[in-house]
Amino acid sequence: MEITGTSRVTELHELEEFRFHAFKNARLYKERMKIMHDKHILDRNFNPGDLVLLYNSRLRLFSGKLKSRWSGPFRVVQVFSSGAVEIESEDGTNRFKVNGQRLKHYLGMVEEKGRKL
Repeated sequence: MEITGTSRVTELHELEEFRFHAFKNARLYKERMKIMHDKHILDRNFNPGDLVLLYNSRLRLFSGKLKSRWSGPFRVVQVFSSGAVEIESEDGTNRFKVNGQRLKHYLGMVEEKGRKL
């Protein structure tokens, strides 16, 4: 009876050690995956005067493979601390607020005096 009791205790210790190593490895894996994921996150800081593109999530009516979901470019008017951004169309007629997560910087050519470069 004494032998079975000690073998049971050693089995429990081995099981506890195995669980500890599994927990440690899972934590290390999660830390590595977070580092890899965070590498691909772009920091989007918008300043007044920047040119941006607006993501249109409601473009499902005419779903074409070559149709872009990004419209614009728009000019940033004001950036709010809540993450909202006020933008206006390039001709200055329409002005509205959007979520800053729906914007990305416009990297295209800038127009000068009515003609594209």
